[in-house]
Amino acid sequence: MEEITNVMEFEEIARQKLPKMVYDYYASGAEDQWTLKENRNAFSRILFRPRILVDVSNIDLTTTVMGFKISMPIMIAPTAMLKMAHPDGEYATARAASAAGTIMTLSSLATSSIEEVASTGPGIRFFQLYVYKDRNVAAQLVRRAERAGFKAIVLTVDTPRLGRREADIKNRFVCLTLKNFEGLDLGKMTVDKVRPTKTPLSQLVKSASVAQDVKWLQTITLLPILVKGVLTAEDAKLAVQNGVAGIIVSNHGARQLDYVPATITALEEVVKAAEGRVPVFLDGGVRRGTDVFKALAMGASGVFIGRPVVFSLAADGEAGVRKVLQMLRDELELTMALSGCTSIEEITRNHIITDWDPPRSLPSSRL
Repeated sequence: MEEITNVMEFEEIARQKLPKMVYDYYASGAEDQWTLKENRNAFSRILFRPRILVDVSNIDLTTTVMGFKISMPIMIAPTAMLKMAHPDGEYATARAASAAGTIMTLSSLATSSIEEVASTGPGIRFFQLYVYKDRNVAAQLVRRAERAGFKAIVLTVDTPRLGRREADIKNRFVCLTLKNFEGLDLGKMTVDKVRPTKTPLSQLVKSASVAQDVKWLQTITLLPILVKGVLTAEDAKLAVQNGVAGIIVSNHGARQLDYVPATITALEEVVKAAEGRVPVFLDGGVRRGTDVFKALAMGASGVFIGRPVVFSLAADGEAGVRKVLQMLRDELELTMALSGCTSIEEITRNHIITDWDPPRSLPSSRL
């Protein structure tokens, strides 16, 4: 582990340690996997405009997300079944996030329950929810999250149907027990009567519009509701109109519809559509502190990371996740110093150049 110098190197260690079925589940994307590659490649097309004549002797990475002060604008995205990666799964991830002073988002498809994760100790945690066919299932999960001290609901809205993940089809992927569904009243939803907690997600989620579900959620909880999976201005405006507290620009780790833009490419459109009424976050493709800086420069209030957490967890458990968070923090701080920014608020659109920017006018020269 001492020889690891960047976040990407954890993936190869994870590939060697994990069963092929598990590694492929975490690493692969939908169909041709164009978007999977583009989520990374798009960052390389954004360049820096560093400000040099600035005093950067003191740099502050702290920021506020949904009213909570955190150590850095780097948070943990919801990822299903973390115990496939490491026996300590969600426990280790929660402890690492707490130690780093940042937010962990627990997947509703976790292999540790809401209550088990809460028992790991203090920490700021969000709970991810799908739009289930039976609203009573969602209501039960939300009530449990509230009682356990979770601070926000992250509603995933990009899964009216599951994307075609060909690696999972070839590997005949079988999921682990979903702890949050143990003991739940699943109502009339079609479930595996022998192994109800191993029922495929496709039989639990519904394909209707989520606008009414957001409104309904607001009637059963006072927790802020963020929607995850928005890629366009049109959906961003609808989300704001329906009273969401935040938007997460995400393409589900490139696991749903292939050939959608990278999230960093879609980010600016969504930020402009939100018009500052709600914070906008980015999820997808972040592997460097420079990526975090670029997202912040384009208007994101923070980023969520998924695969880096999974692969570092597989490589070295809680210590691996802590190392990934520290690496990204250190890289972000260095990028800020070299760009002339001493706080998150000082990072602006003027610090980057993109392919789609209009030509900059140069100051006229004097003869």
